[in-house]
Amino acid sequence: MSKKVLVLMGGFSAEREVSLVSGKGVVEALKNSGYDVVGHDLVSVPEFIKVLEKEKPDVVFNALHGNYGEDGTIQGFLDMMQIPYTHSGLKTSALGMDKDLTKQVCRTNNITVALSEKMTFKKFLSEGTVVSIPYVIKPVSDGSSVGVYIIKDGADLENVHYDDENTEVLIEKYVEGQELTVAVLDGKALAVTELRPTVAFYDYKAKYTDGMTRHVLPAEIPSDVERTAKRYAEKLHKALGCNTVSRCDFRYNEKDGVVLLEINTNPGLTPLSLVPEQAKYCGISYEKLCSELVENAACRLIPQLS
Repeated sequence: MSKKVLVLMGGFSAEREVSLVSGKGVVEALKNSGYDVVGHDLVSVPEFIKVLEKEKPDVVFNALHGNYGEDGTIQGFLDMMQIPYTHSGLKTSALGMDKDLTKQVCRTNNITVALSEKMTFKKFLSEGTVVSIPYVIKPVSDGSSVGVYIIKDGADLENVHYDDENTEVLIEKYVEGQELTVAVLDGKALAVTELRPTVAFYDYKAKYTDGMTRHVLPAEIPSDVERTAKRYAEKLHKALGCNTVSRCDFRYNEKDGVVLLEINTNPGLTPLSLVPEQAKYCGISYEKLCSELVENAACRLIPQLS
């Protein structure tokens, strides 16, 4: 009897539309692999609970992106419900989503990161930062380059805006160079892709609009740079305790070397996404990738009181 899988997509974050694309692709892939599949667009938590009670899935495939989907929220909820889910658990997800905490883990594991300072946006407006221009301002916990600003001179600061001034932001030294990404599957780095956007910055639109970014696979980089990027990605995947798959983003130049920017513990699975592309390059089909995530699904077991 095939496993029943509920593919959870949509959600409440700024990445909702991308999540829907990922989810629809996963639904089709799992059906092609013989699973009993139900897709669910998360717009209401009470409704989601009703669906879980009705469908009684063996596994929840977490195709959510951004806040509530990647930050440990849904992971903790499914742990309490005792339903196995794909990708990483609560602690790993929370650490990976928090860019400042990720940097602390990197420093402990001798993974190079850029100089940075964490503060509220309100404090930044009133006190500034110790990081010298050029630098990047980005939310401490968000993904897909949402709310990211590159500050190369004082005039750029006029464009910076967050609806909530208490938003925690990371002020990070801007690193010039090639944009690289490495997917890790079951602890092993797959490949290194160089991203060459047709615009100045690899932002949300560039990531998810066909033709706006050229993916160079394998990346045109020295062999020692490739080895370092893969080693860093594998090391961080292990240090955070990632389950099945993750993706690390880097910048590289001769002066600074390979610099880790962030990790994605629940990387996208859209037709333009980097993990399926690298998996295919390594001979792993999209269906096989999705199936492996299902078969490795887990949850944190809740002790039973006697």
